[in-house]
Amino acid sequence: MARYVVVRVLQAIWVLWAAFTISFVVLYLLPADPVAIAADGAGVGTPVDKAAIAELQARYGLDRPLWQQYWTALTNAATGDLGRSISTGQPVTRALGDAVPNTLGLAGLALLFAVLGGVGLAFAATYARRPWLRNALSSVPSLGVSVPTFWTGLLLLQLFSFRWHLAPAFGGHGFKGTVLPALTLAIPIGAVIAQVLTAGLESTWRQPFVDVALAKGGSRTWVLRKHVLRPASVPTFTIAGVLVGNMLAGSVVVETVFARQGVGRLTQTSVLAQDIPVVQGIVLLTSTVFVTVNLAVDLLYPLLDPRIAGRSRSATTDSETADIDTAEEVVVHA
Repeated sequence: MARYVVVRVLQAIWVLWAAFTISFVVLYLLPADPVAIAADGAGVGTPVDKAAIAELQARYGLDRPLWQQYWTALTNAATGDLGRSISTGQPVTRALGDAVPNTLGLAGLALLFAVLGGVGLAFAATYARRPWLRNALSSVPSLGVSVPTFWTGLLLLQLFSFRWHLAPAFGGHGFKGTVLPALTLAIPIGAVIAQVLTAGLESTWRQPFVDVALAKGGSRTWVLRKHVLRPASVPTFTIAGVLVGNMLAGSVVVETVFARQGVGRLTQTSVLAQDIPVVQGIVLLTSTVFVTVNLAVDLLYPLLDPRIAGRSRSATTDSETADIDTAEEVVVHA
């Protein structure tokens, strides 16, 4: 087990390095000049003094060779120094510190809604007595996944803010100001949870050990709680990393629609301004969350299904190949 943990930690470090490197290369391949964008703060395309641009480039080290810029950024990031924003001059760690609490509150409430709604819908769809009701409930998750997040947010705004005046439309705080953005973010995530958990429950319920437990006199509720739920939930935990990625990507849209300050809104503005230090700080933050969640899930597998413990060594070997593509997914979600 100790070897397994060490290997997974090393893989997490590899993902962090790859995500940082890929984001660095992608940002520097973009044609626009971040210093010129920052100097033209009004965004009207007014010519800026070349001497001022050169001074800013020297201040942020953008006049040095690319490999020197990369090595300096990487070594500084390893010590916790993420540099300063080109657009505002603010330390990146402070910008992230100001943005993370808002997004963390939004993501936490959205995750609560998604888990409650997804698990409840999965149970209802699996154990509904009438076939027509079971089919109707099973089709709901597909609808939740396919509907665009921005459309859901606009619809909730129209109904609950503009028509019924039950929640603030933009920039709200507290539970009342967070509930609509959280619902918007929770719908597609809860739909995925419902889809995967429904498939797991239906597959596990058809296993022979369930028939044996029922034949011994166990009630459906007791068999579900003692024998079905744990193995059926393994596929749901498997996609935890995907759900985290979807939540991070969805926060960009949700915080834009609802005019909320957070990591998503900071990502949008930083990418548009090509603010390289801030974008790389966001990539490191999101990739750290991503690999931490996946590591926690890997460690929980043996507790959910003891059969997995015997296959952990082979699973480690397979995951080494799978993690090569993880860094690119982290950059996309960031």
